[in-house]
Amino acid sequence: MRIRLALIVCLLLLLVACGSGAPEVLRLATTTSTDDSGLLAAILPDFEEANNAQVNVVAVGTGQAIALGEAGDADVILVHARSREDDFMAAGHGTARYDVMYNDFVLVGPAADPAGVGGMTVVGDALAAIAGAEALFASRGDDSGTHTKELALWEVAGLGVDANNEWYSSLGQGMGDTLVFANEAGAYTLTDRATFLATQANLPNLAILVGGDSIADNEDPNLLNPYGVIPVNPDKGNINEALTQQFVEWLTSLETQELIAAFGVERFGQPLFYPDSEAWRSQ
Repeated sequence: MRIRLALIVCLLLLLVACGSGAPEVLRLATTTSTDDSGLLAAILPDFEEANNAQVNVVAVGTGQAIALGEAGDADVILVHARSREDDFMAAGHGTARYDVMYNDFVLVGPAADPAGVGGMTVVGDALAAIAGAEALFASRGDDSGTHTKELALWEVAGLGVDANNEWYSSLGQGMGDTLVFANEAGAYTLTDRATFLATQANLPNLAILVGGDSIADNEDPNLLNPYGVIPVNPDKGNINEALTQQFVEWLTSLETQELIAAFGVERFGQPLFYPDSEAWRSQ
């Protein structure tokens, strides 16, 4: 009897030990730029290993990522549309917003540059020239952070855009597919620099026309592109609150910010993202 009891106890302990070894799951809703650029693949293994976690990434436009957070279908969102992030917070969907990093937007287009925008330093002037020439422009049209920024830039330029214009193509696609379309169709488009640099080898017909060779050369403050991370309100239920907080602390820590600062430098001669957390700025 004692032997049987001892065997049962040992079996239970073994089952508990095996169960405790299973990684916890974190649901991250984020933008296509963090995924398409390769950043997440470069840094997430560090978090997963240190926390015995598995991060399930859903990379979509910022609008869709925010919607996932609102529905409680993500534990945390990492996005880049500040006005919409503020609305998300004001509506009580998130617990706090933390600065993470930034990069910039650039206007790319065909080397032939039919609208003559190459070398312009103000993106509003370039958009006005494109509209005036009725040169083909490819819009993501997908409610993403980039699409939100593009629409705001048309307003800054004093221009409303009509999706029915023959020269304006609203695609409803992610950044990668939009760049492929622009490359094949000879269109202009707005893109984050990180995604463009990461995929430029497959876009032989496109060049950066407004924004310069690096963020240091970009003279238009309207093209700045900040990213924030927001834990989803645990009141929505099924939110892994503890692991989410660990993720936010890790993402904004000096160690991870250094990983972000180094990402892309060896391959492109410049970072694809620039650290901007409170811990980074305070050092």
